[in-house]
Amino acid sequence: MTDATLAAGERRVAWVDAAKGLCIILVVMVHATIGVEIAAGERGFMHAIVAWARPFRMPDFFLISGLFLALTIDRPWRRYLDRKVVHFVYFYLLWLTIQFAFKAPEMAVEAGDWTAPLAGWVEALWQPFGTLWFIYVLPVFFVFTRLVRGLPVWFVLAWAAILEALPVHTGSIVFDEFAQRYVFFFIGYVFAPHVLSFAAAVARRPGIAIVGLAGWGLVNGVLVFTPSPEALGFLIQGEIGDTGATGGLSELPGVSLVLGLAGALAIVATAALVARAPWAAWLRWLGEHSIVVYLAFFLPMAATRIVLVQTGLVPDVGLMALLTTAAGIAGPAVLYALVRWSGRGQFLFERPAWASIERGSVRTRAGQGPEGIPRAP
Repeated sequence: MTDATLAAGERRVAWVDAAKGLCIILVVMVHATIGVEIAAGERGFMHAIVAWARPFRMPDFFLISGLFLALTIDRPWRRYLDRKVVHFVYFYLLWLTIQFAFKAPEMAVEAGDWTAPLAGWVEALWQPFGTLWFIYVLPVFFVFTRLVRGLPVWFVLAWAAILEALPVHTGSIVFDEFAQRYVFFFIGYVFAPHVLSFAAAVARRPGIAIVGLAGWGLVNGVLVFTPSPEALGFLIQGEIGDTGATGGLSELPGVSLVLGLAGALAIVATAALVARAPWAAWLRWLGEHSIVVYLAFFLPMAATRIVLVQTGLVPDVGLMALLTTAAGIAGPAVLYALVRWSGRGQFLFERPAWASIERGSVRTRAGQGPEGIPRAP
């Protein structure tokens, strides 16, 4: 890390928050859209948007999550594990329990066994549940990167790239997602100064950047919606829930890696272009609190989907998906504001001191330094 990069880590970086805001919108969008389409039994215009964003939707999140790891990776192990592992374990177990509390009746009825929800909760200790898989896998990335930081960068990078290219389908969400995503996290970690320089260059030359983004968007779309040869179908990587998969050229080995990196840089460029705009304050706020949205979006999203599908108030499936996405984003923001205003329920988004292995620890919010947002070490 350069001195300038380290200095940037002492304050919030506007474009990083904006980029994380874009990322969380894309994540909520895919779950909202696929859920509505399954419930409605048909597709809407949002399906094409979700498919177009598939190559870079998670790569950009992981790349940005690794961006400032160099600031903290050499901390004492106890503190490192507290901030990079225990922090996420607390929120995973808490929100896993909350989700199961809402889903338990339905799960018990479907299985015909009242113990089914408990068995599902236990299984989620090693097989991440639903939308929470990201905060389960992220600590694995943090610990693994610390363990291999003494190895040559080129070796780890080549190994991770090969792993991403392999059609890994073991059935283990942790292993499969590690294989498919770790290369992007590692690239964010080792090439952080270059990513920061790229964002600065975009801000200096917005015209060139806009032209580049237009060309990238077109190429990305062509590769997503152009079917790959049937003979190469066995090489296509899968994704949880088959969320937006098209079987296009974008999902072939090598192509998926290039598009993932290109898309991640496109998100960086877009964020760099809009971050300082007055109207983008909400986007920066969303990025600063992205993990809050990630933890809590399932309930307002599901409730909105049920109301819209059951009542038929909105006949268009695409519009239903768009409204459900908006609810999934706004709901957690409202809940977070109520918690902060009332002073009640702070444990939902703020890790209490007892949930720590670091001596003299203080309460840490869900979106604080451990998420990968720049903070002073």
